[in-house]
Parts: sequence; C-alpha cells; structure tokens
Amino acid sequence: MSRQDRGDAPLALAEGLAAGYGGTLVISGVRFAVGRGERVGVLGPNGGGKTTLFRVLLGELGASAGRVQTAVAVASLPQTERSRLDFPVSALDVALMGTLALLPWWRRPGRQERRRAHEALDAVGLDEEARAPFGELSGGQRQRVLIARALVQDAELLLLDEPFSGLDAASAERLEGLLACLADERRGMMIATHDLEQARGWDRVLCLNRAQVAFGPPAEVLTRPTIERTYGAELVEVAPESGATALAILPPHHHPRDHHHDHDHDAP
Repeated sequence: MSRQDRGDAPLALAEGLAAGYGGTLVISGVRFAVGRGERVGVLGPNGGGKTTLFRVLLGELGASAGRVQTAVAVASLPQTERSRLDFPVSALDVALMGTLALLPWWRRPGRQERRRAHEALDAVGLDEEARAPFGELSGGQRQRVLIARALVQDAELLLLDEPFSGLDAASAERLEGLLACLADERRGMMIATHDLEQARGWDRVLCLNRAQVAFGPPAEVLTRPTIERTYGAELVEVAPESGATALAILPPHHHPRDHHHDHDHDAP
C-alpha cells in the first residue's frame, strides 16, 4: 500500500513525458507520480531510459513532449562504482558538496555548513569516518556518504542509480534499513534496479523500455508478461534449488548493445 497520505501533493509528477537527445526520443509516454514516503523501483534494460528520466527530474534535460513537475529539491545518487575513487577527498568533503548548491557562488562552506555535513554523516551512521578518504570506504559506506550529501542538500526526492550494486548482504541490509528510515521521514525515492525480488518490496514500480511499460503496485505490475515486455532478450530462466523456474536478468556485460548504450547511459 502506498505511504502517500490523501491530499498530499506528489513530490514528482509526469504526464505523457517524452525526452531525448538531438531530436531522437529515448523515452516516451511516461506517466507516474511519487508521493511522500514512497519508494518507487525503476526497472528497465540498460539503455531503456532510466538515466534520461533521472536527468529530466533533475532539470538537466528538458521534456520533448508532455510535462514533468517536481515540488521539492531533488538529488541524484550515482553508482559508487563509477566514482573517481583516486580523487583525494574525505567523506566529509563529499557530504559538504551538498552545501554548494545552497550557497552564493562566492562563498565557501564554513562552520555552519561543516556542522550540517557532520549531522548528515551522523544520520547515516558514518560521522566517525568523516576524515576517511572516500575511495577507501566500502561500497556500502560510499553509498551512505552520498545519501548524507543529499540530506545536506535538503533533498526530499532522491534518485538512486542501482545503489545495491556490488554490496555484500550485510551492507545491503543496512542500506535498505536506511532507505526505510528516509521513507519514514516522508522523503520520496526512485531506485533504479535490476533486482526483481527487491523491487517487489518497494511501494510502486515503474517499468521502462524506451516507452513506459507499466506503473503501479509491485503485485500488479511485476507479472511475467510485463517483465518480458520490459526486458525482452535480457531475461533468462533459472531453476533454483526449489525446482520452480524464475526469471533473471543478464548482467550488463552480457548485453550485445551498441557502445552508446553501455550500462545506463541511454543517450544515443
């Protein structure tokens, strides 16, 4: 059941949204709403439009058709495995980056901003690692630092790009608990993922494959026909020990895709 209260305006709303690059559409017919406290799984093949959608919600890319509205500050959390881990910044430095958008261009972060960054790191359980080099943190810790950066930005809608990728079970469980706490604070989240079982635990699911395939509660959306329309040839059947077959998604390096569509970069 959705966590959104009746009467609450959605944090983000799309109606008939289409967007792309250089006159070529990447997504079309996208229609959804994200309410307060909702975790929305965003499913789709690599190159299917997830990154393009996030760029529109961030205001980095305009709509070619339809409309999109965001009523709150939006922050993006990229995949940490793509981060420059050799760049000499601490966990505190990364969290402090969230204050830059809130300051005049001529002002550097000061004592007040550092206090806010420490508070945000404490909120994600990492203030003791404030001085640690970002690149030396575990994948789960880096993901939590990026969440701290979003908290410093006062973001109420978080866009997470495969945040569980590469995490061990303990780190994934801790991150999932943190996302639940953020939902309890009435922050909204859109979580790009390839994990079908995990997506069944979110409040709603948006399926994209260049055009919107489906949007709604997981129990209604994550049917075999919808999953097949979303992923197509990227699906394989697996037989777990229970003997029942299940659908799984091929990892990105198995995709016979054009180089322009590597991973989630869906710009042509």
